[in-house]
Amino acid sequence: MVMMKLKDYLRSDILTLILINLAYIMDVADDSLLPGVYNEVGKDLHIDPAGLGSLSLYGSLVKCFCYPLAAFLAARHNRANVIALGAFLWSIATFFVAISSTFTEIAISRGLNGIGLAIVIPAILSLVADSTDESNRGTAFGWLVVTANFGSILGGSMSVLIAETSFMGIPGWRISFHMVAIISVLVGILVRLFAKDPRFLDRDVNANDQLPPVPFQEQVRELLKETIAVIKVPSFQIIATQGVFGSFLGTSMSFATLWLELVGFSHKTTALISTLFRVSLSFGAFLGGFMGDVCAKHFPNSGRIMVSQIGTGSAIPLAAILLLLLPNDPSTALLHGLFLFILGFCTSWSGPATNSPIYAEIVPERARTSIYALDRSFESILSSFSPLLVGILTQQVFGYKPIPEGSSSSGEIETDRQNADSLAKAMYTAIGIPMAISCSIYSFLYCTYPQDRDHGRLQQIDDRGSFPSEEQQPLFEHRFISAN
Repeated sequence: MVMMKLKDYLRSDILTLILINLAYIMDVADDSLLPGVYNEVGKDLHIDPAGLGSLSLYGSLVKCFCYPLAAFLAARHNRANVIALGAFLWSIATFFVAISSTFTEIAISRGLNGIGLAIVIPAILSLVADSTDESNRGTAFGWLVVTANFGSILGGSMSVLIAETSFMGIPGWRISFHMVAIISVLVGILVRLFAKDPRFLDRDVNANDQLPPVPFQEQVRELLKETIAVIKVPSFQIIATQGVFGSFLGTSMSFATLWLELVGFSHKTTALISTLFRVSLSFGAFLGGFMGDVCAKHFPNSGRIMVSQIGTGSAIPLAAILLLLLPNDPSTALLHGLFLFILGFCTSWSGPATNSPIYAEIVPERARTSIYALDRSFESILSSFSPLLVGILTQQVFGYKPIPEGSSSSGEIETDRQNADSLAKAMYTAIGIPMAISCSIYSFLYCTYPQDRDHGRLQQIDDRGSFPSEEQQPLFEHRFISAN
């Protein structure tokens, strides 16, 4: 009987992981749709680059303000149900984007879309953190990034390929939004029916031992206390600040599809190069997570930090070569694809190698959902302005000009090349400076991380009420001596 229960648990655990990864794929796919069709949306609805950037800004700001709600839901409710709810919400909003006919309608829909996307991420991240330990946590988060980038490929590349088609008079970019909305609903239903949260499996088994339900006001009070405690951790402050600047690369690269098309690449070539970039992010993230685990084993206090500094520092020269030195010529697809691949491979190490694993170490298990939600919230505040910043720099500083009416084919091509140059300079400005700051901020972790990690382990001992392991024994003895 015990073996049968164990097998049933393992089966449900594996199925849950599969369904959670499917949900994460659709989450990222949905978020990648709009940047992939910036060019078509701009032409269809007469929106300039600054306007396109502001559409992404609205969704990002809403996500930022919804992360506290996400922390509350994921920490105190069944995380599988929270993920399903998020999938239903973002699919409804995505459908509204598909039928929008004005800038205002798309802006409102993208804002609503941010609610669904926001409440899913902390639940997924905390489930991964709870399922791993310090020896393999980086690799696990690397695999999660691989999943995310598959969703990015699905959403971004599919939208680019479908954008140039139409069905029964419906533009291809609208069809791609309809397709993702329908698939997201199906995934949400599967998660709701079959995914299980391990915390609630334990509650079901020990139903007779459950304490009375905690009043809502008390739950909010506990969440606020937990949030304040997390914010006070120095290593969290450093990584969150770094993340604000580090995320500028990803949000600025949301204009990569538009830039490649202005250079002169066809939709198919653009989709291929964009897919290659996202594949490189997957390979880089997995290798980064693995390197973080290996370096942490040999250099416990500095290994993970060094990996991230190498990755973020390499972004500065690589982005300069890609955006400023390569010619705006559609015959250079191989060179553009190569440097995009190298850029993505080297700059995707930080999350799985350093940020996500360290977050799981510096707070007790009960606070992991809060720390991931807070990180996403702080990171989104400034980075959400990156697309708008790129759009404004492109138009106001570097001379982006709309194609004049009645221009000949050669005139349109010449204007596109000039605009590609303007957009590339704006993108590099929003990448080079923030990445230099990000790399520098990581240096402060060398001073704070060892102490915060040890303190997190002691808190975990207190929470579990169990005798410490051999690795934790010195910490336990030190605290006992200090207390006496």
